[in-house]
Amino acid sequence: MKITVDEAKCCGAGTCVMLAPDVFDQRDDDGIVVLLDEHPAEALHTTVREAASVCPGVAISVSEEG
Repeated sequence: MKITVDEAKCCGAGTCVMLAPDVFDQRDDDGIVVLLDEHPAEALHTTVREAASVCPGVAISVSEEG
């Protein structure tokens, strides 16, 4: 699995951080997503897919390659 984020689409809702804090964080100044781990452990894959699916800005992309 490989994760990418589009900071321009991020609205700073923080849902991804609440669901997967080992993978996502937010910048302190504007709340925009920060990707901590673009290749998370397999145990986190389901949670990361959920975070991507509920992202209101559609800023998270998940590829099964990588």
